[in-house]
This record gives sequence, structure tokens and C-alpha cells, in this order.
Amino acid sequence: NLTTLNVDQLRQVYFPQTSTTKPCFLFCCAASAQRPASLALPVSSGSELWTTQRDGEVKLRMGESGPAAEPEVTVHQAFEKAVERFGNYTALGWKEGEQWKKISYKEYFDTCRIAAKSFLKLGLERCHGVGILGFNSPEWFISDIGAIFAGGFAVGIYTTNSPEACQYVAENCQANILVVENHKQLQKILQIQDKLPHLKAIIQYKDALKEKRPNLYTWEEFLELGRNEPDTKLNDIIASQKPNQCCTLIYTSGTTGQPKGVMLSHDNLTWTAFATARNVNLDYADQSQEEVISYLPLSHIAAQMIDIWITMQVGGATYFAQPDALKGSLANTLREVRPTAFMGVPRVWEKMQEKMKSIGAKSSTVRRKVASWAKDVGLHTNLSKMEQQNGSMARASLNYRLAKRLVFRKVRKALGLDRCRLCFTGAAPITKETLEFFLSLDLPVYELYGMSESTGPHTISLPNAFRLTSCGKVIPGCQTKLFSPDAEGNGEICFWGRHVFMGYLNMTEKTAEALDADGWLHSGDLGKHDKDDFLFITGRIKELIITAGGENIPPVPIEDAVKEVVPLISNAMLIGDKRKFLSMLLTIKLKRPVVMKMYKEQIENFYKEGVTPSTPDNPLPSK
Repeated sequence: NLTTLNVDQLRQVYFPQTSTTKPCFLFCCAASAQRPASLALPVSSGSELWTTQRDGEVKLRMGESGPAAEPEVTVHQAFEKAVERFGNYTALGWKEGEQWKKISYKEYFDTCRIAAKSFLKLGLERCHGVGILGFNSPEWFISDIGAIFAGGFAVGIYTTNSPEACQYVAENCQANILVVENHKQLQKILQIQDKLPHLKAIIQYKDALKEKRPNLYTWEEFLELGRNEPDTKLNDIIASQKPNQCCTLIYTSGTTGQPKGVMLSHDNLTWTAFATARNVNLDYADQSQEEVISYLPLSHIAAQMIDIWITMQVGGATYFAQPDALKGSLANTLREVRPTAFMGVPRVWEKMQEKMKSIGAKSSTVRRKVASWAKDVGLHTNLSKMEQQNGSMARASLNYRLAKRLVFRKVRKALGLDRCRLCFTGAAPITKETLEFFLSLDLPVYELYGMSESTGPHTISLPNAFRLTSCGKVIPGCQTKLFSPDAEGNGEICFWGRHVFMGYLNMTEKTAEALDADGWLHSGDLGKHDKDDFLFITGRIKELIITAGGENIPPVPIEDAVKEVVPLISNAMLIGDKRKFLSMLLTIKLKRPVVMKMYKEQIENFYKEGVTPSTPDNPLPSK
């Protein structure tokens, strides 16, 4: 139902106040005619707010004052600034055996530049991808940033991807180089290598190579390629980069079809990191160093934004968890690192809750009673803080101090969160029960909301501004609009700001569906504001399942695939929204005689008390 119209034909209807100096076109869907149409043929001059071209430039959504007016910078400029201020501070930490190894910001920066020169020597072309397939590690970060420095695209690939899914991403971003973690991930790439015409080299960053192949390198061999190369070529490329050009691709699920490559500019990354760090009031390293744990999948923008870019902005230290973090080892890493800020998807918090309840059930009667009393005090105190109801705070504060000493401090220490000032959750909805559970233990978990297309966060809850089940208030410098609200104030949540993405790579129509003619990003989520401007998510327009682990899963392709493979199935319905795992309801091809026989009694009951309807051809029988 997609129709192409000249924009001049509809200007007076939709945008009578605007004018244009060149021809452009409008894409309208008949099913959503009330929504502002989208300009679907972006150009690369930097005069438009969007593009789908890999070498395109966009107009930045600069503000006249405040955070939105912050000068634009490239990734290299932002990193250089961090090194100037925090050069000798710890940047990255990882565990080898039982020992933690660390590198400084200066060493981190220098290694990224060496990696960039190595990529160039391997033949990385401008605006081509470097795909990274593996668990979080220093090599992941260095590959990501090195690719950007060298003028390529940093492209995270889901570690759970099949070889075919890896092939699609590598083809779509025209990857020249693929960086894999180990032999297991290498095997996926070797299966599809012949189908990737742009691929020039593969690098394995963990474990020894089990076989030697042409253009296959260990991490050490890779770095040696660029270590002694002159800086001239790299410096020329870096000098030519602009903040409004693409540097990162995030592949996000659509409700149908293949994943979309979300194009993020240098400014998207550097400005969002600046604005978010400022909004949540993170400390700079020369005051008090922030420390975070990297364990969430780096193919998601949430993990990249927190672990790489926001942490770099303030000179924080990122420590890497073990690959089996989500299977249990995260608890040990938390106790060792004791982070000052921690982000967990709802399933992580739910697992903590389940574990603590299990331990609590085995405690003595006295311990259980003390814990129950403390939790009542904690919940009451924190709800009072939230609502700023100070009338009952005087009495509660004495109980609160006692509960803190007897219970809350011990719980925080046991979890490894005794230094943590900010606990966040996002990427999927979280239950009120889980939020209240941690609130009762004096561990407020603050919700944030955003999407890949907004470079991560758009609204954030904070210690001095949060409501249960709300995802907080908009980040200063950004704007929220509710499109076409109903009588209760529920409308589609739309974003504006320098965090809004450039467009979907090579997908003009999909970009047109996401961005309207004024440049607002339509989220596909329904929401409303309360009287204090807190945003509440109330539903979704788009057909997408978000599991408790934060995975975005389009149900339709999976349902269609099941029906194709098993012709006996007539209907398939995938279930898993806010759930621990996916399940599916199926209906078989209907066999009427079998159904009639199986449900004969129920069918007869339908008609036992039924009155025969009266029609001209069938008058009611006389009694």
C-alpha cells in the first residue's frame, strides 16, 4: 500500500508553513494516513536530517542553548580529550586466571591507533564494515574503536547468530574484516567465507589457532601488522572525518524481514555519552573514578553506550566479566569489582531476586522476621522519598538507620553493590514486584528507556526523580512528543534530539517509516506523561516481542518459518513478551470429522438449551 507522491501536492495539507527549493518525494502508507509523511529520498550533502547512504552526511539537530548546543566532536576527538585528562587512569580491566590485568587510557588509545593502522594494512576501505563476533573483551573495544579511527564502520554481531545470520550482516555492511573470539565463532565464518566478496581478512582474538589459513590472523599477529606503520595515512583519514558521518552500525530486529542496520554518527555517540553522563551526574576520574562491569551483549547499543562511550566520557574504568556471566559468574565479578554504577536487564534483576528469596527461605525464624521488618521500613522510606511525603519521615528515619545497619548494608555487600550509587534497568519492561523488592532493600533500580535508533537512552529515572513503573524524564537536550494521543493521553512516543540516528543503511522505505517529515523518530511504542512529566510506557504499536532478557524478537518470521517447515500447522503464535524464554501456541490443519468426534459432548451442550431462531422459512414450532 505504499504510494509515492510529490511533496508539493500535499504541502498545503500537512505543512502549509514550509517551503522547498528542490523536488522531493513523500511516502505514505494507506493504513496510517494521519501520520506525517516521511521524506524518503535523502541526500548526502549534510542538509537533510537523514540518509541511507553509507557515505552520507546529515544535518545535526543542534540547539541554541543548553546541552543541545554542545560543540560536535568525532570519536577520535572525544578519545583524545579523555586521554589528555585521564591518560594515566585505569581504562580497562580483565581477568587472566586469578589476576586482574589493567591498561591506562594512554595505552588504550595507542592500541586503538595501532589496530586502526593494522586494519588499513589489511585493506579496510572507507565506509566498509569491521564485524566483531565474540564476548566482551578489551579486543572487542579496541577493534570497535580502531575500525572507526580507520574510517570504517564498527559492527557488532550477535554471538548467538547462525552462519546465515552472520552472512547477512557481513554482506549488508560490506565487511572487509571480521574479528572473532574463538574457534567456535571462526567456524561460522569459514562456512560462509566464499559468499562474502568484500571479506579480506579474519582475526581470532582468543585461544590459539587450530589451523593456519591464508588471511587468518591471531590478535598478536594482527597488531604487529600496524605497530611500525607510519601515522601519515591514519592521520589523514582521521582529519577528514566529520561528526555528522556514520561510524557505527547496530543491527536491530524488525517485525518482518531482515535486520536493519541502524546508522549512528560520531555525534550520535559522543553527544549522547556527554548528555547522559551529565544527566545522571557521574563523577569524573580526577574527582572519583566510576567503575562499571561489561557483560551485556555489545551488539546492543545499550552495552556499547554504557561500557565504552559514557565511561570514556568521564574517565571511568570498565572491567570485563567472564563469558558465563549470565549463567552465574556475574555474581562473583560484582563482588570483586564492586562497581559504582550497574546496568541490568530485567532478567538479571529477577535472577538476583529469586536467589535472595531462596536464601531467605532457608534462614532462621528470627532472621526472617528481622528481614521482613527491615523490608517494610525500606519500602515505606523509599516510597516516601519518591513521593516527597515528609510528614512521616522523622519516625521512619530512626527505623531506617537501624534497618540499614542490620540488613541493607549486608545485602549490598553480599551482592557486590555496596559502592553502587546508580542501579539501572532497561531494554525490556520490568515488573512492579521486582522494583518494589529491591526498593524494600534500599536498592532503588532506576528505569531508562530508548532504542537503537536513539543511540540508547532517551528518558532516565534518577535518585531525585523517579516513579515506580515509569521510565523517567527525557534527557535534557532531547524532546518527547506523543503523536495522536487518545482520550486518556496515550499516544505514540516520538523522539527528537542529537541522539536520533541517521537512517537505516540502504533501506529508504524503512527509514521513511521511522522518521517523519519533520525529523521526529517514531518509536512504535505507546506512552503517556503524568502531571510531573514522567513517561510511562503503556503498550506497543509494532508487533515485536521483548523478552525479560532484553532480546528483541520479531514473531512473524518465526511463525511463518514454522508453518512452512511443518505444513500440518495452520496457525502459530509466538509467546515470550516479558518472559524468561520463548514458547509457541500451535493449531493443526483442521480435520472436521476428528474434531466432531473429540468434542461431540461439548458440541451437543451448545444446543441443549438453545432456542431455535425464528425466520420466515423456519417459524418457531408451537408449544
